[in-house]
Amino acid sequence: MSASTSRQAPVIIITGTPGTGKTTHAQLLVQESPIPLQHINVGEWVKEKGLYEEYDEEWQSYTVDEDKLVDELEPLASAGGIILDWHTSEVFPERWADLVVVLRCDHTRLWDRLEKRNYPLKKIQENNEAEIMEVVLDEARSSYPPEIVVELRSENTEDLEANVARIVQWIEAWRKNQEPSEQ
Repeated sequence: MSASTSRQAPVIIITGTPGTGKTTHAQLLVQESPIPLQHINVGEWVKEKGLYEEYDEEWQSYTVDEDKLVDELEPLASAGGIILDWHTSEVFPERWADLVVVLRCDHTRLWDRLEKRNYPLKKIQENNEAEIMEVVLDEARSSYPPEIVVELRSENTEDLEANVARIVQWIEAWRKNQEPSEQ
């Protein structure tokens, strides 16, 4: 059982290599969830709230100040009812997570998705290699209890719909488990 038993709604982390569909999954999950959930695109949040140390021109990304990020998210995670959408999960304290969803995608499809985003070749190559080497999955498995880490394929619309339906079922089960049992 997770540490969230006093929360009214879970904290769900949706993670995966860039281009695996995290944001799309999170947005659809907010619409389909039987309980209200707030989607936090962590990368956007970092930019909006200035939770970074610098911008790296070569990689076209921000160097996140992880301490500031965790401090900023702590009240929301403590309350529950959020979906954290980010390409990494290990920065989030284990006590926050009720479910960690790791989205996976065939590397050739991933390459095409990242090209369509106009990522620089070096960034496409690095992300593709990370997907092949299961970097994000390994990170999640080493950061959270195995029973809350779920690996889901994310290659097409059918996968998206099936994944969201599965997460909705998990939310319904989570909610039932939070209800006090009658003695």
